[in-house]
Amino acid sequence: MHLRNRLRLLAISGLALFTVSASLPPAPADGSRTHRPSGGGLSAVIRYTEYGIPHIVAKDYANLGFGNGWAQAADQVCTLADGFVTLRGERSRYFGPQGAPDGSLSSATKNLSSDLYFRGVRDSHTVDKLLALPAPAGQSHDVKELERGWAAGYNAWLAQNRITDPACRGADWVRPVTALDAATRGFALSVLGGQGRGIDGITAAEPPAGASGARGVPSPGEAADAARRLLSTQNADMGSNAVAFRGSTTANGRGLLLGNPHYPWQGGRRFWQSQQTIPGELNVAGGSLLGSPTVSIGHNANIAWSHTVATGVTLNLHQLTLDPADPTTYLVDGRPERMTKRTVSVAVRDGDLVTRTQWWTRYGPVVTSLGAGLPLPWTATTAFALNDPNASNLRSSDTALGFSRARGTADIQAALRRTQGLPWVNTIAADSSGHSFFSQSQVLPRIADELAARCSTPLGRATYPSSGLAVLDGSRSDCALGSDPDAVQPGIFGPGRMPTVKDAPYVENSNDSAWLTYAQTPLTGYERVFGSIAAPRSMRTRGAIEDVSAMAARGRLTVADLQEQQFANRAPAGDLSAADLARACAALPGGGAVGTDGKAVDVSAACDVLRRWDRKLDTESRGALLFDRFWRRAATVSPAELWKVPFSPADPVGTPNTLNTSAPGVTRALADAVAELRAAGIALDAPLGRHQTVVRDRKRIPLGGGTESLGVWNKTEPVWDAAAGGYTEVSAGSSYIQAVGWNGTGCPVARTLLTYSQSSNPRSPHYSDQTELYSGERWVTSRFCEKDILRSPVLWVVRASERR
Repeated sequence: MHLRNRLRLLAISGLALFTVSASLPPAPADGSRTHRPSGGGLSAVIRYTEYGIPHIVAKDYANLGFGNGWAQAADQVCTLADGFVTLRGERSRYFGPQGAPDGSLSSATKNLSSDLYFRGVRDSHTVDKLLALPAPAGQSHDVKELERGWAAGYNAWLAQNRITDPACRGADWVRPVTALDAATRGFALSVLGGQGRGIDGITAAEPPAGASGARGVPSPGEAADAARRLLSTQNADMGSNAVAFRGSTTANGRGLLLGNPHYPWQGGRRFWQSQQTIPGELNVAGGSLLGSPTVSIGHNANIAWSHTVATGVTLNLHQLTLDPADPTTYLVDGRPERMTKRTVSVAVRDGDLVTRTQWWTRYGPVVTSLGAGLPLPWTATTAFALNDPNASNLRSSDTALGFSRARGTADIQAALRRTQGLPWVNTIAADSSGHSFFSQSQVLPRIADELAARCSTPLGRATYPSSGLAVLDGSRSDCALGSDPDAVQPGIFGPGRMPTVKDAPYVENSNDSAWLTYAQTPLTGYERVFGSIAAPRSMRTRGAIEDVSAMAARGRLTVADLQEQQFANRAPAGDLSAADLARACAALPGGGAVGTDGKAVDVSAACDVLRRWDRKLDTESRGALLFDRFWRRAATVSPAELWKVPFSPADPVGTPNTLNTSAPGVTRALADAVAELRAAGIALDAPLGRHQTVVRDRKRIPLGGGTESLGVWNKTEPVWDAAAGGYTEVSAGSSYIQAVGWNGTGCPVARTLLTYSQSSNPRSPHYSDQTELYSGERWVTSRFCEKDILRSPVLWVVRASERR
């Protein structure tokens, strides 16, 4: 080693204790600057290793939050700033009332409805009141310090650096933030599946103008179908796979975990990767949702955890019986109760103020729709109020901090029991002692099946069995949700009611219910609001269970096996149907099939392509694109028509099966797929990676993986643009991936990938570097231990601090 490098490492090694006096490396290429301490205030040491991954060291939680906020701003300032415009209710002012938010903080379809909601949250001091609650119902002191520090770090970066990202360079909407802003971001994520889902309906709710009011509510059958579509985890822009293996299945008796969350590739629900250290107190690495001061999915020296989007329904409706003389008064046990009127004003871009009224009840806000497909009209006799228990929950960061401090899966469960802070995810974990763990510990409305049977309205009797959405009779006080004695807030299930599996050979979830977490011993006994039992599983769940159960049975597993599973790119839908489709194709008279437009299509060339396809979605797989475009259409055919063998609860992984090639929808889908590819000038046997790409710095990067309905573990949800040559962007899919095990050295064996890379800034050197790794199915070796950090050949250091 050269003397210069040796001296540099000796100097850097003291940074964790803040004793550096040596010169720091030069500034990075993205325009941020290296700083020495400049007096009092908050500060942190940030050491960057390969791919721009920061290792943040601080003396306490406020200073750790400071380093986190600073480093997130350096990579993602424009995305973060855009989110804070949302949370301040100022999108209409800067971007116009009819523009659309990016969907990362709510389901609002217009800036104006988003602003009316979030301005209402701010005006009513909703988050301030939650911050005033003592722990455990409210946030701990440590989390409040993290949030305070995060805001200060973000602000300090803004004050001391030049923004180079063209998305917000010079924009007047990039402003300093407060700790309240940071906490409000956590609130928005908590209510994402509740009030956040109903914002359009909350902000549009108006009393009926006429005596008879608006048209009636949808029929129970229509509502059941709409609720099932709305709440399906298989149709969402977030999902995940995760599996933990017990030590009995591994090569060294220690646990293994593979986490593969599927999140949006753009906007404010991206992950950002870091290591966070307070010497002697905390040392954790992983992915944080942007704006979060804690690690959302990650590992430490002893434990690794991941999350999957859960099937628990985080809201319910109360159907109100209105006073015939006043539609803003509802009856409870025959007694009138007036709604609370909230008047909210929002500034719009032309300088005018738009003022609207929101109506609130003892149950929550009046809502006139849940998405476009489920109208809930406010009539002269009926209205609907939305109950969202996560509107009283700011505890998710405390849950994450509890995980970060954990030493084993027992500590994971203890953190879940103590904090009860996760709104819409399951938890899967493994530890260095060989334990595996799964729990669907969510903040859910306390809808027991008995309560739903006793108190559901006719609408609820249709929606609850089909989707878990309860619609309760709001005119009866005996239909209140009640409380569990071990719950930290009223109206939710306590931890004793959560579906949990401990120390099974494997625990796996792919966004179906907890029923087949360990498929050999199905989990039952939970309420319908948590999810279904003995019902069809998604293609991805079926494929995942086949894979991980075979891995567990084979045994002697290592981290390398997890890496192989991540990029196996097997298409279970292809395994089930491609051979039958190829044979049916070859048997078509004259090689022709009729498309949706009624035109005959020569599909004969497709038959051999389908037969030869390797049933994978690798970048070099020929026939994968053809089958993908076929299957997207075929999967919309009803299961009863698509499969010859129907679903059986006795064989939930193996059924349904056997493609019904005589179904008109099947041959029609094949004709449409062939015609589509030919019209786009794409060969039927083109390698997938030639036409499934993302463009970064004018370079096309090929990607493997595939869409939800194909069942592939490595989900890629691409955007089709035939004129541009196929799939040219990814809307959602594999995001922060981690494969973690232990070897007894004290340093976890961890491989990670942040598929879309650390920065959204096209001028950053870390705009697409990990995306190229992902394309080549290569991994980042985690530098968790001090010796590994110091050995990084690209190590550079920032001592970030407030200037006083």
